[in-house]
Amino acid sequence: MFLEDTGIKLSSVVTDITGRSARAMLDALVAGDREPQVLASLALGSLQGKTPLLTRALTGDFNGHHAFMVASMLRAIDEADNRISRLSEEINRQLQPLRQQVDLLITIPGISLTLAQVLIAEIGVDMTRFASAGHLASWAGVCPGNKESAGKRLSGRTRHGDTWLKTALFIAGASAAHSKTTYLGAQFRRLVPHRGAKRATLAVGHSILVAAWHILHDLVPYRDLSPDYFTNRLGKERQTRRLIAQLTALSMDVTIASREQTA
Repeated sequence: MFLEDTGIKLSSVVTDITGRSARAMLDALVAGDREPQVLASLALGSLQGKTPLLTRALTGDFNGHHAFMVASMLRAIDEADNRISRLSEEINRQLQPLRQQVDLLITIPGISLTLAQVLIAEIGVDMTRFASAGHLASWAGVCPGNKESAGKRLSGRTRHGDTWLKTALFIAGASAAHSKTTYLGAQFRRLVPHRGAKRATLAVGHSILVAAWHILHDLVPYRDLSPDYFTNRLGKERQTRRLIAQLTALSMDVTIASREQTA
């Protein structure tokens, strides 16, 4: 926003304003180099093919005051990065005795090193504290509510639970949802038409937490059920009938023929 006040629109061309190319250009601007063509020549990698766009984006009225403010912002970013780096080193040092558990957790789709660290920080590694995976999910607040009246379910909202853990599970669920070759990705695609993206993502996060309980309890790596799990569980004939019913509800006539018959 501050750069755009000067007429420079670097963020419209560069995805990461703190990346290597953008940082080199900003450092050059602060140092006093204001020639757009020279600044654009500092681009690295794929950005080198966007030199004309960069030249236009770097054309503006950037003066000494702007240089002072940008330099201050860059120092703040560097200081924050250094603090994050030091904290990451300390976290890794503290978790060294639990390296096996960390390595096992990151076998779950959607769980990065950082998210594995968050899981351990929030639930520990001793799963005997939770009688079952269901107890852990309930404690974490990722189990749907079971409020009923006269046999009718009234609410599917989850309890509040652990905010940090729920956030981490939601991030992991969103990441796993993009997978085309895993059970978790198939689970998301199955649920999203009925529950919406947010609830489907939380449901995937719930499955990830259940998997984490078993992994930490038994010290075994994640074992995927495969993206065909739901189809195989229903059975081919039942799945076929269900899909035909859905198409019929859309006023479509359906003719079914096996591949053997059409060969």
